[in-house]
Amino acid sequence: MKHIYFLIGVLGTITISGCGLFGGKGGGADRGEVLGVAARSAPSEIPVGMAYIPLGTFLMGQTDQDITFAQISQTRQVTIPAFFMDQTEITNSQYRQFVNWVRDSIAIVSYLNDPKYYLGATGKGAAAPNPTGKKYIDWKYAKQNPPFAASAKRGAPSANATRLQEMYYKDDDRIFDRNELDVRLLKYNYAMPLLREAANNRNNPKARRSDFILRDTVSVYPDTLVWLSDFSYAANEPMVEGYFSHPSFRDYPVVGVTWRQARAFTIWRTRYNDAYKDSRRLPHRSPYELPTEQEFEYAARGGRVGTSYPWGGPYIKNAKGCLLANFKPGRGNYSDDGGAYTVKVRSYFPNDFNLYNMAGNVAEWTQSAYDASASTFVNDLAPTFSYEAKKGDPEVAKRKVIRGGSWKDVGYFLQNSVRAYEYQDSAKSYIGFRCVTHFQGRDLRDKR
Repeated sequence: MKHIYFLIGVLGTITISGCGLFGGKGGGADRGEVLGVAARSAPSEIPVGMAYIPLGTFLMGQTDQDITFAQISQTRQVTIPAFFMDQTEITNSQYRQFVNWVRDSIAIVSYLNDPKYYLGATGKGAAAPNPTGKKYIDWKYAKQNPPFAASAKRGAPSANATRLQEMYYKDDDRIFDRNELDVRLLKYNYAMPLLREAANNRNNPKARRSDFILRDTVSVYPDTLVWLSDFSYAANEPMVEGYFSHPSFRDYPVVGVTWRQARAFTIWRTRYNDAYKDSRRLPHRSPYELPTEQEFEYAARGGRVGTSYPWGGPYIKNAKGCLLANFKPGRGNYSDDGGAYTVKVRSYFPNDFNLYNMAGNVAEWTQSAYDASASTFVNDLAPTFSYEAKKGDPEVAKRKVIRGGSWKDVGYFLQNSVRAYEYQDSAKSYIGFRCVTHFQGRDLRDKR
């Protein structure tokens, strides 16, 4: 019995002392041992509005007929690491938050030049005054009451009225003397590292860090005229005037954005999220990016093998005869699926990864450059083909892969394996995008 009590006492001592002496989470001096740097707690939560896509392998390539007889898409088995993906396409409301942030930052830095003003965190155009007494820009009040008045108290005159009037259309560009923001001024400046080029030149002694930093300036306002330029002799003026601006379309996918605008959004979203985490001393998440075309196909398949569509296959209708996506049925019965143009981003049922509209509604930009034979030379682990096109490059080098098919496409383009392309500086009424951020750490399903 004494031996039993002795063992219990020893185990109890080990358990108590383990908090410090044996490198547990508790306090205590490190006693000169190498224990690693103090780290912020790493949250494993799924980002808001995103779905967790577990690591896995799949057969990349066509599983149905090759109606174009191109014979360029070989089937290969590839492995994709875990990542998070937006459950839906980026909406007009989400993209408008980006536009409003750029608008406010330009107003504060270039016109007001006044540290009393700050960028509201809500992204709704005007945030409530914060407890420190800083002011916000009330754009709604400004539009209704020219000249501009910006103050924490509505109606108070502003010494900056003349400055901010420069952000509105002037003279002959005005219609009925309305105060309308000159969207040509809304440009976003950013810088990003070119990691692949840096890796290819890491042994070059003359290389400088600045050689591998991309700096770009992008106009952020979507091209609303695409509803007319994409279709000849179509009365789409109501879509031009209201699709991006009217509240009824806030939950519809944003369109009229180029590939460069979509990438600028991902960089802004990363910075916006990092600023929030810095204020709360939280670790940064992996940067937001556009998905590679292989990630898009893997996510669209939802873990299923050999299926033609995100919901399975091989039909676009369910057993009740209901269409399962927004596309162009038959010879042009656009309304048969419930929408003449786009529909809300959470329409139809999600796939097995809980992702909506991975086929139909709008085709989606990927970060991958288009090469007809890319499937033959990309790696079988986290494959992608990318190329940073320069201004002087030929147009063929500026092609980017789009995936998923859209509201104006026939059913063939909704297949998981079908790939198409568009030029990176072109905007279309049927192309949108969604973001991914790569998972850092072990698989969420791993309980070990």
